[in-house]
Amino acid sequence: MGARAQYVVVENGRWQRYYSHWGAQRVVGDLLPGPDAATRCFRANREAEEWLDDVWCEGAALVDHDRKVLLWFTFLDTWAEHRAARAVLARTWPGWDVRFAHDAVGDLTHHLGLGRDLTRVPEPLEAHEPAWYSETDETDPWTVLSLRLPDGSVRAWGSCNEPVDLLADGPGLADLLAAAPGTPVPTEMPYGGIHYDPRARTVSVWAVQAVTGIHRWPRPGWEGWTLDFRGDDHTRQAELLPADYPFPRPSLAVGLRRLGHGLGTPPPDPNALLALATRAPGPEGAVAVVNPAALVPHNPADPTPAELAALGRVLDALAAEADAD
Repeated sequence: MGARAQYVVVENGRWQRYYSHWGAQRVVGDLLPGPDAATRCFRANREAEEWLDDVWCEGAALVDHDRKVLLWFTFLDTWAEHRAARAVLARTWPGWDVRFAHDAVGDLTHHLGLGRDLTRVPEPLEAHEPAWYSETDETDPWTVLSLRLPDGSVRAWGSCNEPVDLLADGPGLADLLAAAPGTPVPTEMPYGGIHYDPRARTVSVWAVQAVTGIHRWPRPGWEGWTLDFRGDDHTRQAELLPADYPFPRPSLAVGLRRLGHGLGTPPPDPNALLALATRAPGPEGAVAVVNPAALVPHNPADPTPAELAALGRVLDALAAEADAD
């Protein structure tokens, strides 16, 4: 149990790791007030001797004061919240190169000159055997897949699987899609998309979440294909989608308001959650064991009133701009 986060602060040519057992879901909230507040927050956590790997790290941030670079990743509930976070960070970190770390901790270690494999979990040497089932009643897909057919037209489908898992199926999945029935038009923006162009042997990918290992190309089964990775930019796929399968257009203002809700409130005490978990019945003879790290709450240094006020003004200004569009 936990939402493990890793932080790195770089300053004056030196870097230091920090760890929070419960901080992953608060990475964005800790970053929004700006670089000074974020640095104080991360340094308030305990120093870490080791890196979290791709399995255990659910959120991370690297604040490089020397090069004015911010790298971050975590999972936000909606596409709109991700886009809202990007919009706010662009204003509260002026002069900084703010990037979403699609390769998760691999982007952080790469930035430090340590390569991308330091925390990488071994991957299969071959592509999965592809499988497909059209979910004919699912209107809230995780990923939208689109395929250019031999006649030049494009079809699209929704999937409940993440982009990284669908890529593991290799290009053979496109063959299954070509013969598959359609799926409903999405009513919510997906977290990612993949577009297959077999004739050009190109696959285009975007996501508002980590796509671990995306820079290791070709992945198994994709030999001879070109990867067109577009970060979190969905607009190219939106242009390619057929007219009867458009992306929805959620309001950025909704995402901004969700981000602003609860800012400045302390994180919940994990001990109450742990008490419930340890009281839950288990298999006969089982004894509940608690990781000692789970007993340490995420207890960041709070932003100053001035920092919170400045953040509030940014949120209000962006919401007003979004409402005016």
